[in-house]
Amino acid sequence: MAEITIKQAQQLVDMWIQTYGVRYFNELTNMAILTEEVGEVARIIAREYGEQSFKESDKNKDLADEMADVLWVLFCLANQTGIDLTEAFEKNFRKKSERDKERHKQNEKLNG
Repeated sequence: MAEITIKQAQQLVDMWIQTYGVRYFNELTNMAILTEEVGEVARIIAREYGEQSFKESDKNKDLADEMADVLWVLFCLANQTGIDLTEAFEKNFRKKSERDKERHKQNEKLNG
């Protein structure tokens, strides 16, 4: 698959839902699913980079796939609530760039 934009990804998820998924789960269900998927990412990170050891059932988990699951559900929620994530990300990036342009450079915890 060629590289895709955030907008294209949102559209692809919507087309998939319309074709194979019957309909979107409601927003509350998708929020619970998003939380579950983030937990799966956290589980892998805790074992791969943290101090927890892998259980046998954790050994075949794929961090990239779990992160993609997070994106999938986030795209679903954005589609359901009418949010253009490209626009939202660009706005958020501008906000962070203005608000935090000196903040992290001045953080002694990061520079010490």
